[in-house]
Amino acid sequence: MLELPESRTIAKQITETLHGKTIDYVTAGHTPHKFAFFHGDKEEYDEMLQGQSIIKAVNRGGMLEIDTESYMIILSDGAYPRYYEEKAEFPKKHQLFLAFDDDTALTVSVQMYAFIGVYPLGECDEEYYRSSISKYTALDEGFTYEYFKSLYPDTGKKISAKTYLATEQRIPGLGNGVLQDILWNAGIDPRFDMREAEEEDFRNLYESVTGTLEQMCDGGGRDTERDLLGNKGGYITQLSKNSLHQPCMRCGGEIKRAAYMGGNIYFCEKCQKR
Repeated sequence: MLELPESRTIAKQITETLHGKTIDYVTAGHTPHKFAFFHGDKEEYDEMLQGQSIIKAVNRGGMLEIDTESYMIILSDGAYPRYYEEKAEFPKKHQLFLAFDDDTALTVSVQMYAFIGVYPLGECDEEYYRSSISKYTALDEGFTYEYFKSLYPDTGKKISAKTYLATEQRIPGLGNGVLQDILWNAGIDPRFDMREAEEEDFRNLYESVTGTLEQMCDGGGRDTERDLLGNKGGYITQLSKNSLHQPCMRCGGEIKRAAYMGGNIYFCEKCQKR
């Protein structure tokens, strides 16, 4: 799934590459996908967007917002956009296809599940989108340590490190993917009970959240994901499917995987606090 490093990178690429391109026609839902969800009547997307020019794109946490003169295209974190300059390269399968009048195209494919919508500018009322724009991301100036600490749901019940950082969209764009390296850098296991956390643990987590995400963004995303042009990100993940069963780069322990909270987590038993 796209998270902050990828959505930020792709938004910048869309603005630089597609600015001023005029949409010739749009096809939505061409390839049936069980978990591709569309806002409104997808058959109307062509009429809405035909003749519109791309102005810019911005990331909203892990989501992408692509703006034309009159409309906004919203792609959730499971919708992968890809730009093609040659007709011969256009894919046969896609959930959204924007053809431009210069014979180039932007396609969107859904991996796992995703939401796609077209709205008049500024009128997206989708809950996940509204939540994303109402909160600070880890790279915003307002994301201070005090703000980060205030996000902790101190209910007295067990809350794992993964629950704290990567659920309830507390930090837009921080999901299970980037979580792995963030917690590895902080020396904390995803299953660590935050009720036992000391002030130093919160400080380490904050520094790791901001520092790790900055490195991932500077690298153009993670090496487990691809950008607008189909290139892998330049940030080398320490904990991911690519490092499973490999020695930990910090202590030499084996990188392991486990199912936890509906997804896979990666960890080093030797150097991450459980």
